[in-house]
Amino acid sequence: MKQDDRKQDDRHQAEHAILFVVNPNRSDAREAAHEIAVFFAKSGYTLFANPEAELEGIVPFDTQHLDCVQIAIVLGGDGTMLRAAEAVRGTQIPILGVNLGRVGFLAEVEKPSIAEICSAVLEKNYIVDERLVLSYSVYRRDELVTQGWALNEVTVERNETIMVELLVQIDHRPLSRWGCDGLICSTPTGSTAYAFSAGGPVVWPQVEAFVVVPISAHALFSKPLVVSAQSTVVIDVESSDALLSADSRRKFSLLKGDRVVMTRDQELVRLAHLKETLFTDRLVAKFKLPIEGWRGE
Repeated sequence: MKQDDRKQDDRHQAEHAILFVVNPNRSDAREAAHEIAVFFAKSGYTLFANPEAELEGIVPFDTQHLDCVQIAIVLGGDGTMLRAAEAVRGTQIPILGVNLGRVGFLAEVEKPSIAEICSAVLEKNYIVDERLVLSYSVYRRDELVTQGWALNEVTVERNETIMVELLVQIDHRPLSRWGCDGLICSTPTGSTAYAFSAGGPVVWPQVEAFVVVPISAHALFSKPLVVSAQSTVVIDVESSDALLSADSRRKFSLLKGDRVVMTRDQELVRLAHLKETLFTDRLVAKFKLPIEGWRGE
């Protein structure tokens, strides 16, 4: 095959491959994936899926397939969306979260029909929303021992029943020393996840900022903080141990003296939506907020 023909074939492949990321424990997700897959298989698309989904007729996904994928279609909840973000890490592949009846913050607000999904993907008629990502590095005796990223949040929490002792710095200046259950550093996307449950503010996705939330801190000042996305957040572990968790998927055991450094990541996560929706509408749908007034008027 000539080089030009090979490049043309590569471009053709890239436009005709779809990745399904499916929650294998939900029968409705597997059924919807099968329906969508039938349509795209007839349209000449190559189909991949996360191996644990075990979908008949769909090739188990491997990172070597990334160059061929046009879009990742996610069938499941926000946890499955995080799995998809991990799968397409370092690429420009958008992630389309399909609402199967449980409204999350990352998928569509309204439940789309199979026909709507297929038509939008086939015609590339979807809107892409770029989300901020958090990067972390762990240093032990000044040596880098691990690093990673998170779309939602990075937490440093107690690993035992006793609280952890943490010294927090913002932009290389000490902020406070907390005896606490832990500390959350979240992106705007993650502000509606664990950080929200711990009393943090809701931050609109377009805001370039991080949220720092101490968990059950024994201190006079332990309020959630909103800091610049250009800031550096440093956590020094002063107790015997702790546990770092990124999106509850990537974990690392910390020891006394370890330093966790968090900054804005160079990569972004690209979320796809079938139609323009405002974050306000997502909040209303998720929490069933009384927009008609407290009297129901």
